[in-house]
Amino acid sequence: MTTTHTRRWLLQAAAASTLPTSLGAWAQAAEPSKPALPLYKFVVGFGAGGVPDAAARAMAARISERWGIPALVENKLGAGGTLAAQAVLNAPADGTTILSVSPAHATAPAIFKKMPYDTLRDFTPVTLIGDGPALIVAPKDLKAKDLADLVAQAKAQPGALNYSSAGVGSSSHFAAALFCMQAGIDVLNIPFKGVGEAMTETIAGRVHFHVAPYVSAIKLVNEGRVRALAVTGDKRLPDLPDVPTVAEAGIAGYEWKFWYGLLVSAKTPAPVVDQLHKDMTAVLRVPDVQKQLMAMGVTQSTASPAQFRALIESEIAKYARIAKAANIQPN
Repeated sequence: MTTTHTRRWLLQAAAASTLPTSLGAWAQAAEPSKPALPLYKFVVGFGAGGVPDAAARAMAARISERWGIPALVENKLGAGGTLAAQAVLNAPADGTTILSVSPAHATAPAIFKKMPYDTLRDFTPVTLIGDGPALIVAPKDLKAKDLADLVAQAKAQPGALNYSSAGVGSSSHFAAALFCMQAGIDVLNIPFKGVGEAMTETIAGRVHFHVAPYVSAIKLVNEGRVRALAVTGDKRLPDLPDVPTVAEAGIAGYEWKFWYGLLVSAKTPAPVVDQLHKDMTAVLRVPDVQKQLMAMGVTQSTASPAQFRALIESEIAKYARIAKAANIQPN
């Protein structure tokens, strides 16, 4: 058997040895001694344009090209990504249904009174794809000349300024709430249905600022439709060398990054998870995939699955603290 064919059958062999009843979908094969090729499905809780969707599509395409295994992406929108997560748990735990996640996966316990699953217990990390900063953007005609000026205005007029978010309890809401707390300012959150609407309101000048993922903001910044006041990461961006970090702008200690990764049901056999990790890591090393991630402002991660789990655990705790301090009420 060639190396390519070995790769094709490795995942199925692992699954077959540990979970023989899960192979119903793979029942018919060209050769009776071999299971049929699986169909990888990446489930995304959000629509096109964001990193969870774009990264899943890039990886699905490379899996199909590289190993000849069918792969598709299913967008299952609603309830802050929890519908997609539940769909993965409802699918056979054979490693073929993969959840593409962002920080929304960790904010969910803080914003929903009752969860249909346990965020930590019911999922197993496959790989952390990477992370990247957000941009604090403002209308191009905003009177404040920079972030420090915006903070000064907010302090002079408590409650008079506002910011847009992609919804109550969204990552952009939490990022802005943390910024306001650390800056010591009272600013009103104006929630909208997603990043697109939040950015539209910022462009129109109906809000004072918005904390947006790099991929959602960079084109608008380059076109001059919004102004980038600061980068939420720990260093400036090469393509925006004149835009300071939030810390450089005077809010010491503030840092915010959006992270992205892949999970499967915790019921998935360990050998299958291990092979998935190897396969997905190999895909992430493909130069074209790395180039696509960089274009979205994402730095590829080298974290292990255990480190990814530790990140999710720490993020859940962080969001719970922010929700309590900023009075973000669960739905």
